[in-house]
Amino acid sequence: MADLDLVLEELVTANRILAHEGVVDGFGHVTVRHPQRPDRFLMSRARAPDCVELADLMEFTLEGDPVDAKGRKPYLERFIHGAVYEARPEIMSVVHNHSPSTIPFGITSKRLRPLMHMCATIGHEVPVWDIHDKFGDTSLLVTDMDMGRDLAKTLGARPTALMRGHGCVVAAETLRKAVWVSIYLELNANLQMKAMAMGDVTFLSPGEVDAVISRTNAFGIDRGWEYWCRRAARPAGALEID
Repeated sequence: MADLDLVLEELVTANRILAHEGVVDGFGHVTVRHPQRPDRFLMSRARAPDCVELADLMEFTLEGDPVDAKGRKPYLERFIHGAVYEARPEIMSVVHNHSPSTIPFGITSKRLRPLMHMCATIGHEVPVWDIHDKFGDTSLLVTDMDMGRDLAKTLGARPTALMRGHGCVVAAETLRKAVWVSIYLELNANLQMKAMAMGDVTFLSPGEVDAVISRTNAFGIDRGWEYWCRRAARPAGALEID
């Protein structure tokens, strides 16, 4: 079972990496399921990800309620995370962000699909959740569990989903993998827009996507993690790349 102190350190690191790689800016958030309490998750107080410190980290129930806020204000959209953890017991980390290249694929008929081998972990095709379908005119923010659960239904068993006019959600079996998928989701979206401007795109076949996913393991993910930690000036922790 993972040590809580190490998990908390890596959650800080994940925030810094996602900021340095342009996946989040002053907004967006990443969480990890509590290593000893699967009915709870860990998340920073409402703060820009690049500024997150250990003292900012808080514990939440899957309903999005702070266990001991100590006067700290939580992120409004914590319900995204709680709903995904509730629906997907195998998921250990969730990212919500507004990475810019993903936005056009949530507001047009063009669907985001993997076109590069490193990006196969985004899934065969990224679905789009439209908050307006069920909740009408809103601020587009996920402000309660009903909204979070509806988003989780669109995500289903997939690793990624887009949110129309808003951003995206990423779910993974480890914190490091959630960071990996988030970074490559943005990269794929950026490359796909450029490729579509040139002509017809040859996407990865379903079999190619499955083959890449099957060989994407901790060894490879740790290689990326070490690189991103160096760029973000954070310790990499234990690795499986030796």
